[in-house]
Amino acid sequence: MARKRKFVVAVTGASGALYARLLLEELLQAEEVEEIALIVSACGERVIEFEGVKLPLQDPRVRRYAPDDSFAPPASGSADYDAMVIIPCSMGCAGRIASGVSSDLIARSADVMLKERRRLLLVVRETPLNLVHLRNLTALTEAGAVVLPASPSFYAGARDIESLCRSVTERVTALLGIALPRYAWGGDEPR
Repeated sequence: MARKRKFVVAVTGASGALYARLLLEELLQAEEVEEIALIVSACGERVIEFEGVKLPLQDPRVRRYAPDDSFAPPASGSADYDAMVIIPCSMGCAGRIASGVSSDLIARSADVMLKERRRLLLVVRETPLNLVHLRNLTALTEAGAVVLPASPSFYAGARDIESLCRSVTERVTALLGIALPRYAWGGDEPR
């Protein structure tokens, strides 16, 4: 039996709430997922509503925390979360984390992941990138974070927007070490 694991999932105000929904659904399919601490920024809430996305919140493994709750478990390394994913991650959020500004629970939780040397994945949703963005993403990478742009894989034969976006969230679950069925490149697919 797989070891039970705990994750923090944060949603910021970048467009792409569908990525968050798909990731949560995939994590909830995995038996080894014991808990998901979900943090949604105020702007993230607005984007979720605007984009018409419904997050799967009914599962008891999903525990919701307010972005201004600095006493929530993800704010402490002793809470022992295995990894954190910020999906989608705005450049403002990335910049605050890169600068060490823990002004909310999302940034503080990310800071905890970095200081405890645990996995932190930022699924960034911005284009084009300016020099400030690139420097912040470089600083985050140097600090141990994984920057995973929300760049879908077209070679996987996506039939619709959801399956195209799922190619990104499958990369996230792979980087988290979650054993789920996913597309794997074989190199012999027809062009």
